[in-house]
Amino acid sequence: MFRLKEHGTDARTEVVAGLVTFFTMAYVIVVNQAILSQAGVPAGAAVLATCVAAAVGTAMMALANVPYAQAPGMGINAFFTFTVCFGLGFSWQQALGIVFICGVANFAITVTSLRKHIIAAIPKVLQCAIGAGIGVFIAYIGVKDAGLLQFTSDPGTYVALGGGDPATTTIVSGSGTIPDLVPLGTPALVMAVLSIALMAALTVRKVPGAILIAIVASSAAGAVGGMVSFDLRGYMTGLGGAFAELGGVFGQALLAIPSLFADSGRTPTVLATIFAFSLMDIFDTIGTFVGTGRATGVFTEGEIDGLASSRGFKTRLDKALLADSLATSIGALLGTSNTTTYVESSAGIAAGGRTGLTSAVTAGCFLLSVVFAPLAQAVPSWATAPALIIVGVLMAAPLKDIEWKRLDDAIPAFMAATTMAFFYSISTGIAISFIFYCLTRIVCGKAKEIHPILAVATLLFVANFAITALR
Repeated sequence: MFRLKEHGTDARTEVVAGLVTFFTMAYVIVVNQAILSQAGVPAGAAVLATCVAAAVGTAMMALANVPYAQAPGMGINAFFTFTVCFGLGFSWQQALGIVFICGVANFAITVTSLRKHIIAAIPKVLQCAIGAGIGVFIAYIGVKDAGLLQFTSDPGTYVALGGGDPATTTIVSGSGTIPDLVPLGTPALVMAVLSIALMAALTVRKVPGAILIAIVASSAAGAVGGMVSFDLRGYMTGLGGAFAELGGVFGQALLAIPSLFADSGRTPTVLATIFAFSLMDIFDTIGTFVGTGRATGVFTEGEIDGLASSRGFKTRLDKALLADSLATSIGALLGTSNTTTYVESSAGIAAGGRTGLTSAVTAGCFLLSVVFAPLAQAVPSWATAPALIIVGVLMAAPLKDIEWKRLDDAIPAFMAATTMAFFYSISTGIAISFIFYCLTRIVCGKAKEIHPILAVATLLFVANFAITALR
């Protein structure tokens, strides 16, 4: 089914890669629930919806025979809670309805081949830079998740959302916030540094399964030292209640859609929100596929470069795009924000994953997490975060293919390679690189090199920034 020999892999490697991908992104089970519950989604239902949406979306990637995992997207879930619900005043049910419509729109864009043409319109210099930018971005995520950063905000430069309780309050800070390396004085931070060193050493020595070995060894050391624990009994006690909550959340997206258009005065806001969700969802996925696929060889040069001319859904990339487009609407029905392809999949790819067997293993782990979520959550972030740092190193390789002395290439490439991490968003980094690519080409008298679809996409990004600024 997965044609392992054809893709130069074996079952053992694929299983290890699937476990690496799961443990690298298992944090989503806790974090997504914490963000969505602030908008009013019942906490138990949010945990189950996250696990099931991730399992279903990733299983569809397995059917497409690609080693990618899907789950509710970070960043998009924050937009769901803090902008759509808190800022624009939509209920969480209405927000889920907007996400469902966004998923339908993305599906339409995919089956009409427009999404394929968008990918084909991205010039190779930006494809190389986007891949490297994703590497920088996920390495930054790794450093942050390892607990190695602390942020200091000047007085008067931040806003507290959600009340005064530190357990439920979100802080939105301005440019007065300064990052710094934390003092390495706690056992967790020492373990984080040792985990990074161990994984780097095993990777350099090309030890088979190096990433998973380092994750397991670090977690085991933490357990021996009393730094890793879980409460399976307490979770099982509340599992029945969580399923009851999920029953009350399931399908609320469809029931809320009529209320979105009941007030004609709110329709422009609804449409603008759908547009914003769609842009983030589409380009997060495009960036992940193009960046990781080209850099690691999961997708061949022919698959990417010949995408616009392919008909139907014959190639693995075609099928992966279709699977991604279906996942968002399914997730909305379950009760979670946009389900998207995770850049952390690159950790499993770095561990050798090349086929859908990797995704099948990851999907199985998410399904088991419905019952055994504490086991997944018990693996500390300082054990999994080093995988993202190592993957970031591997993803930086395409930078060598950029002609840095050509400033009309170098400037947009630099923007793509850095701004994803600066703004903690793949889609924002792609938007900025598109804008600077078009700007430098126009200024240099090379406007004919701008693909019409790229020009339209750039104008849509500019419009989205303008809409956001006017809210």
